[in-house]
Amino acid sequence: MSFTHTPAARIAASGPFSEAEQQTRIDLAAAYRLAALNGWDDLVYTHISASVPEEPGHFLINPFGLAFDEVCASNLVKIDIAGNIVGPSEHPVNATGFALHAAVHAARRDAFCVMHLHNTSGIAVSLQPAGLLPASQHALRFHGQLAYHDYEGLAFTPSEGERLVAHLGTYPAMLLRNHGTLTAGRTVAEAYVLMATLIKACEIQLQAQAAGMPLVMPSDSVAARTAEQLFDGGAVEGALEWPALLRKLDRLDRSYRH
Repeated sequence: MSFTHTPAARIAASGPFSEAEQQTRIDLAAAYRLAALNGWDDLVYTHISASVPEEPGHFLINPFGLAFDEVCASNLVKIDIAGNIVGPSEHPVNATGFALHAAVHAARRDAFCVMHLHNTSGIAVSLQPAGLLPASQHALRFHGQLAYHDYEGLAFTPSEGERLVAHLGTYPAMLLRNHGTLTAGRTVAEAYVLMATLIKACEIQLQAQAAGMPLVMPSDSVAARTAEQLFDGGAVEGALEWPALLRKLDRLDRSYRH
């Protein structure tokens, strides 16, 4: 199969980027660069997408063929959920990436940013029948809030998209069995922080299991109370962390902003 998405059409842009779109492009490019710094990338595969403010049904995604550390604000591709490329772009997008992200954006109006990775620890935990255990404070952020989707192969069909978003429901995160991790955030910052928390939870679980000893788990009541505390009444996550992460990137390389 070809992994390159064939756009249904190419639609001219209505004008220059709005200030809100430009800021979204900068934040999304930053998420790609940070993922690369953390070693979360997988050659030119996996994706992070973000809705275009004030343009319903449009989102931004990475150019297929570029590494995460090559993504910048200006080369992100704008596409709509029907598969049309919007505005000028010399880059294609990945077919399965478009299908997965379009399905989630179409189903979840609150999913401003959708982050899907093939990180090793997330895949390893997805192989375990019990999935993510309530074994750490990081894991308890997802206690009762983590979805699972069984592996169906590479071809991401519309029917699989329906099943995936049904399994995702209103949860903020998902383990795709044998495949990877997914988070949905109300901001780019939230999707990134959720992913960082999920990956750390998976890493802790795997390292603890590697010792071959029984694991100490919190009681059900403590797990439920902690999960409620970490949910924090539904507060948007990442507000404090994101500016610090951008400052870190700016010290290393500001080219993501261009």
